[in-house]
Amino acid sequence: MLHPWRECRFDFCAFLAKTFPDMKHVFNPGDIKAYRSVVKPEDVAAFHGVVVHKVCSTFALARDFEWTTRQFALEMLEGDEEGVGTYLEISHKGPAFVGEEIVFTGVFGGLAGGELVCTVEARVGDRTIARGKTGQKILKVKKIKEIFKDG
Repeated sequence: MLHPWRECRFDFCAFLAKTFPDMKHVFNPGDIKAYRSVVKPEDVAAFHGVVVHKVCSTFALARDFEWTTRQFALEMLEGDEEGVGTYLEISHKGPAFVGEEIVFTGVFGGLAGGELVCTVEARVGDRTIARGKTGQKILKVKKIKEIFKDG
């Protein structure tokens, strides 16, 4: 079944090319990137060395949510561009235990003002572990250096 955005006849890539001429436009809404990760002992929920739960932490999910959707940005960036995270939403649905493989599926939502927006789902087998969204602003490296110059 096609994603609802895929069913329209609007040429999204052509629109993006006109709106953001410096950026590569290789994706359409509904395109997918996946990433697999096995939960390691260092991925469990712990604060300052104290383990709270022996399940995949929000920290580890956040890292892998961002990596999953960054794959879109990596193919879109021109040589003088880079992506900067703008937001991350995670809604837990169930646990992932040490040794289990999590499959992260990122879905390209589109670009809004140079910001790459994606949804993400994390699953272990047929169990949904988490769902969420990510945002990444695509900027010129020169601009990023200006923004971060005091840090």
